[in-house]
Amino acid sequence: MRPRTAVIPVAGLGTRFLPATKAMPKEMLTVVDKPLIQYAVEEALAAGIERIIFVTGRGKEMLADHFDYVPELEGALRERKREGLLQQIRSLVPTPGCLLFTRQNEPLGLGHAVWCARHLVGDLPFAVLLPDDLVWPKEGAPPIMQQMCDEFEHQHHSMVAIMTVAQKETHKYGILDPVAQADTTGRLVQAKGLVEKPAPHDAPSRLAIIGRYILRPEIFDLLGQKKTGAGGEVQLTDAMALLMQDHPLYGFRFQGTRFDCGDKVGFQMANLALALEQHEMRERLLPFLHEQLTHWTAQTSP
Repeated sequence: MRPRTAVIPVAGLGTRFLPATKAMPKEMLTVVDKPLIQYAVEEALAAGIERIIFVTGRGKEMLADHFDYVPELEGALRERKREGLLQQIRSLVPTPGCLLFTRQNEPLGLGHAVWCARHLVGDLPFAVLLPDDLVWPKEGAPPIMQQMCDEFEHQHHSMVAIMTVAQKETHKYGILDPVAQADTTGRLVQAKGLVEKPAPHDAPSRLAIIGRYILRPEIFDLLGQKKTGAGGEVQLTDAMALLMQDHPLYGFRFQGTRFDCGDKVGFQMANLALALEQHEMRERLLPFLHEQLTHWTAQTSP
């Protein structure tokens, strides 16, 4: 069965981007001309997701407003004959009832945030998308969640997106302990264990889990135990490790590039990479980037 519900946790405070996020949700930070949350929602809808559950916190009302009609703005655009832009902002509004909202009242971790959506998800497999991870698909490939949902229709088991990271970076991620390659394409890796943010010398592999998951509903019972792990929080990775005792879990090697937009450098990389995808912006940016590179090379030369 293909997942039809997605959970998008958006309750974080965005402290790494202060002061920009003092009064604005970090998910509304824009990459080129779209906020991060829009990339996540568009990816979910492209995968055939029919219901999107936002797990929010205080001060996140702007997220709901972004996906609603704005009569004053639409009227102004209509008067100015800006039909293209008018249709663009109206297209942001999904089918009525598609977006649902629930609150995480305490900052107890990602696992707790997902557990807060349990009653809205029900007893079917569901997807989880973390907006901080912007994944730009490889040319000709579908969005990453669509790739995963297509694979899930064949496997029917929990699945996490994985990428290979440097050994020194393992402490930043949940790391897959692999059994073996699970298919001839090399895109699926069966896991025998998961380790949350291991030190480089303790990491069982360099296969890091990023913010895309398809999970069985049994995970909610495990998350409901509220056992704390790394950082004193309820970790989703720990619950998935317990789930594997009864159900297989696979790592999925996606086709695309992941940008860590929860990090200032990764966020700027995403802006540059996606801006260069647009012809008009590329023509102006490339000379500027060349000029800046030449300048800084001269500055740092002995």
